[in-house]
Amino acid sequence: MKFLTEEKLLIVGAAGMIGSNMAQTAAMLRLTPNICLYDIYEPGLRGVVAEMNHCAFEGLNLSWTVDPEVAFKDAKYIISSGGAPRKEGMTREDLLKGNCQIAAEFGDNIRAFCPDVKHVVVIFNPADVTALTALIHSGLKPEQLTSLAALDSTRLQEALANEFDVLQCKVTGARTYGGHGEAMAVFASGVKIDGKPLAEFKLSAERFEEIKKNTIQGGSNIIRLRGRSSFQSPAYNAVKMIEAAMGGEPFTWPAGTYVNEGKFRNVFMAMPTVIDASGVHFTEPKGTAEELADLDASYEHLCKMRDEIVALGIVPKVEKWKEINPNL
Repeated sequence: MKFLTEEKLLIVGAAGMIGSNMAQTAAMLRLTPNICLYDIYEPGLRGVVAEMNHCAFEGLNLSWTVDPEVAFKDAKYIISSGGAPRKEGMTREDLLKGNCQIAAEFGDNIRAFCPDVKHVVVIFNPADVTALTALIHSGLKPEQLTSLAALDSTRLQEALANEFDVLQCKVTGARTYGGHGEAMAVFASGVKIDGKPLAEFKLSAERFEEIKKNTIQGGSNIIRLRGRSSFQSPAYNAVKMIEAAMGGEPFTWPAGTYVNEGKFRNVFMAMPTVIDASGVHFTEPKGTAEELADLDASYEHLCKMRDEIVALGIVPKVEKWKEINPNL
């Protein structure tokens, strides 16, 4: 079985649970033989490499390093889960300062060692501002860098499938936009259950509010159940995003993308997106007046987080972003 490409894929944070699952998923999907694993925690990284080698993937040219210059050099595709994980009782926003500092260094490494990278996926929380930070520092074009947002939509899809006792794939149009966090906007007006509009089903407003709450708290629920943050679902979806950028099947779940048009300005947020070999492309969400109002509120929350990292000095004021990244 052939590989999708021969170009180098770098997985940052590869010693962690998300990173190690991304490595295995990328190898199983035969994305590229040239996978490089990078982490600052060498013992854990060595363990992941050993396990990957024990899988005996045919044709895999696996490399690993704790040196960022070696890791980033010649990388054409990158997925980074290289931030601190969320623990029980924490929100994604609680990770803001430390993980945005990590994101700034990550972007600086891209600029210094692989400015010709084709696509980058950022998946460590709070993903909306870590991705924004990485984009500013990297110098990349907005279409070259995305963040993971699909899990909110897949959690809504799962909840509705359970509610109506259908296969999850029979629920279509389940989408959340805006922030990847407690301030997300849940859009259900386009949902269909086995081809029938959700509006035709007798779902009370109270019950739907419960479903929305469970969707918003989906990540926290995983932490309560497993004692640690999600790793299988973010790993899989992130690899499917990079697969699309490599020229595989387009990724059509919402992705976090840089938005600077219309009423949404200078933020990273989940939108209706398609990722393909030319990058990420987004359109304006369509929904009810209530859904669009929720999206406006989510945008305001994202602006506050953006302004916080500006105040911390992690990124400059918005009007100075072009001095660091002329593509913005």
